[in-house]
Amino acid sequence: MQEGVVQIQERARAKKLETYPDLKTVDTTPVRVTLHDCLACSGCITSAETVMLEQQSVDEFMKQVSSEDKAVIVSISPQSRASLACYYGITPLQALKKLTTFFKSLGVKAVFDTSCSRDMSLIESCEEFIKMYKAQGKTNCFPLLASSCPGWVCYAEKTLDPYILPHISSVKSPQQTMGAIIKRFASFNMGLRVDQIHHVTVMPCYDKKLEASRDDFLFSIEEGNEEAGAGKFTEVDCVLTSGEMLELLQAKCSDFTLLDESPIDRMLTNVDETGHLYGSRGGSGGYAECIFRHAARELFNKELPSHLEFRTLRNSDFKELTLEVEGEVVLRFACCYGFRNIQNLVRKVKSGKCQYQFVEIMACPSGCLNGGGQIKPKKGQSGKDLIQSLETAYLNEVDVSDPFENPIIKGLYDFWLGYPGSEKSIQIMHTGYHTRERSVTAQLSNW
Repeated sequence: MQEGVVQIQERARAKKLETYPDLKTVDTTPVRVTLHDCLACSGCITSAETVMLEQQSVDEFMKQVSSEDKAVIVSISPQSRASLACYYGITPLQALKKLTTFFKSLGVKAVFDTSCSRDMSLIESCEEFIKMYKAQGKTNCFPLLASSCPGWVCYAEKTLDPYILPHISSVKSPQQTMGAIIKRFASFNMGLRVDQIHHVTVMPCYDKKLEASRDDFLFSIEEGNEEAGAGKFTEVDCVLTSGEMLELLQAKCSDFTLLDESPIDRMLTNVDETGHLYGSRGGSGGYAECIFRHAARELFNKELPSHLEFRTLRNSDFKELTLEVEGEVVLRFACCYGFRNIQNLVRKVKSGKCQYQFVEIMACPSGCLNGGGQIKPKKGQSGKDLIQSLETAYLNEVDVSDPFENPIIKGLYDFWLGYPGSEKSIQIMHTGYHTRERSVTAQLSNW
């Protein structure tokens, strides 16, 4: 049978060489495929069984944490925190405290929570929307498309018409915002040079590894800070998924639930004086709801109730939210999850028929809580039941708060960035997008 397979492959190769004679002279040395060749198509890069990125792995994390030359700082996403909490049957707050114990036992210097940096991303997104609304007026269809999902951004850059890219929000994701805060500001307050820090994030999505590797997130230290080190630096050095984090815990400690609960590092973590976690509503960041509330208040002097009712449209992953003033719809927002819905939305944007001013877009159905890097359902547990458990854990443990009232973020603006949307904020907390040609190696057929 194997001989038959070989014969078929040889005939196929001969036919290709007959059709494309130039292939005979092609260099047959192995090609090198980089992260820039990836389409984030939910294929190899989102499968724990088939991806192993040298700089984005547990092995690299362990190597750096054992180095005397590096101070490792870990930032944990609220989605990963909820995933681990549900797996072990504890609360997200307990999970964060036990993770702090675990990481510090390995030699990690500090453990933070990206709910904090998400608040800054939300504030910058609110300011971006208000500026755009005032500049274009309510009669012009935006739409402003959220940028926190790297799978969506990569898809847009590599497969969509360049017309789509100007619609994508320039605000960095919470992961990259946290990296910018730690590497560009907090490091100096911690008595560390930038070149001493190895920043690791724990995320619900494999595509966050792609995001951390983007050239757009390399930066240089400003002149006058020679002691900080020279050269280019990454905002995030290594990304571990929730599933990879579980494997690390299982390998390094006999029972995670029995670990002591250490005090939380409050410098860049949303925890109040009573020890409660706080943050914005929404398992995928709450962009649509937060910006909607802010726009209603700033543009129409409307204070909205604590619970907003999204209307489900074609399916549970496409919902809209509207605000009426004197019988006229003045704000129309949407949440759009999963590529099937994204493709329908993109067609409307390109044809000029999109009626929304802002769309929160996530590549994964059900959003970030269902990210490809999350811990898989246990035996006998359905994916739907797991998502419901994650949503319950995520929402019930965190006190919903206004990001504009976050004292940590207020301090960062007061002592560093100035104000939301300032020139310095734009320089550090915003980014750009590019039409990316897929390389020849990435388009080769598998033959």
